[in-house]
Amino acid sequence: MTMNNLRTQDEIIKDIKTVLEEKVAPSVAAHNGAIGFIDFAMDTGVATLKLSGSCSGCAMSKITLQRGVETTLKHYVPEVQSIVGEDDTDAAEQGYKPFVPKDPRDL
Repeated sequence: MTMNNLRTQDEIIKDIKTVLEEKVAPSVAAHNGAIGFIDFAMDTGVATLKLSGSCSGCAMSKITLQRGVETTLKHYVPEVQSIVGEDDTDAAEQGYKPFVPKDPRDL
């Protein structure tokens, strides 16, 4: 691969954000969740994403990230090698609580 074929970090980040908006957002929004971009490390290929809404603190979020989001990002953005999800630590300040089951027996 020549240097001319390498994409810049900005180009990769733009593609990650586009995939999150167009391919991921509709699915997680159906469950009142959101997954946003935090960072992309060029040296490791790791994309760090923020889990908000019902995704934040959800027990299923790890599976969603690995089977759905990571697979999708790797397909559309080959520079992505893996992803890391971080729960939204500012949830309360934004007026919502992280994931709480609808049925209290599920706690």
